[in-house]
Amino acid sequence: MTFYHFTGIKGSGMSSLAQILFDSGEKVQGSDIEKYFFTEAPLHDRGIKVLPFDENNIQEGMVVIAGNAFPDEHPEIVRAKEMGVEVIRYHKFLGEYLEKYTSVAITGAHGKTSTTGLMAHVLSGNEPTSYLIGDGTGSGTEEAKNFVMEACEYRRHFLSYHPDYAVMLNIDFDHPDYFTDIDDVFSAFQSMALQVKKAIIACGDDENLQRIQANVPVVYYGFGSENDFEARNLVKDTTGTTFDVFVRNEFYNQFHIPLFGDHNVLNTLAVISLCEYEGIPAKLIQEQLKSYDGVKRRFTETVIGDRILIDDYAHHPTEIAATIQSARQKYPEKELVAVFQPHTFSRTKAFLENFASSLNEADQVYLCDIFGSARENKGELTIHDLVALIPNSDVLQVADIEKLTQHKDAVFLFMGAGDINKFQAAFEKVIAPTKEVI
Repeated sequence: MTFYHFTGIKGSGMSSLAQILFDSGEKVQGSDIEKYFFTEAPLHDRGIKVLPFDENNIQEGMVVIAGNAFPDEHPEIVRAKEMGVEVIRYHKFLGEYLEKYTSVAITGAHGKTSTTGLMAHVLSGNEPTSYLIGDGTGSGTEEAKNFVMEACEYRRHFLSYHPDYAVMLNIDFDHPDYFTDIDDVFSAFQSMALQVKKAIIACGDDENLQRIQANVPVVYYGFGSENDFEARNLVKDTTGTTFDVFVRNEFYNQFHIPLFGDHNVLNTLAVISLCEYEGIPAKLIQEQLKSYDGVKRRFTETVIGDRILIDDYAHHPTEIAATIQSARQKYPEKELVAVFQPHTFSRTKAFLENFASSLNEADQVYLCDIFGSARENKGELTIHDLVALIPNSDVLQVADIEKLTQHKDAVFLFMGAGDINKFQAAFEKVIAPTKEVI
């Protein structure tokens, strides 16, 4: 048994990995800031100790897994090195860990978490599967044959991985604090493609992914007829989406998913493509799809009276548009109220007009102050720069959350990658004061 200490254990990937190692019989603890994050709930459920940051947390004989957001100058990392305690970065550790399994890395600018959760759920119906999801969920089992993981392109961290399969969902410009432009992002994915061992499952509707070169087969999926796997005859209603799948223009099977929006059809098609490539029966795939109940912070619904509260991680204009489309499909008759908290000043500046365009698809928009990060806590603009571009918008603070009560029989989309959850929690206390809210 190894004693692992996680510096930054509340990080979404870090929390997931800590759970996997704990489930596998290792001794695990970690540290972080004292503010509550939804990623820590499964840690507490397992009895994993979560401490405040302190250099005295470091002990002889442990292995320190360091979160990518924390520099080498962090007091815990400095102390570990002074004591001769092994320090390994999250992405490097994970890259070595996945070599034990048939590994599936889910990559892309958008949809990684949802697709990782769906892939793990479907594969687990065929044989034991361990998984690491970016919503702070992880599960490990000694009998696992497969390891499904979310692989993030930020700072090219996914180049630490050499998976058997890579599922490439899309290539889009994001993380402007690191990538210079779309070509820089493409170069990262191209490098990743050359590290894949068995096959790449890629969205052929994405023009950039059509340019990917690899030393393994590239299987394309999408809505276009030129794809190896094509979704046709979509039927959308308030229960989900039904569609036919054609493999190289031959009918394969019909599938129904309890999910909404075109992006979820594409994510599901990626899963179907890999499963068919691995010889998993269509009947088993469909059974698993029907029982899938989603991942945290991805269109997570709470119903209070005639109001629908939806918690979603959407923090890029493309993701916001997809979330709004999903809500329109499921609740076509309801007023749609977007409550959005931009994440990082650099992203807000780079996509300011795109954010405005996406959010304008909602009936009413409330904007929260820009949420900084450990790497970036100030910028040149404020939330008022975005408000100025959206006619039906207003600034929202937790203290004046009662503004939202004027909307009856409405759907509220709480979107963002920061602490947008505190706005939803405050709203729930107002409209359902007897409901326990974390």
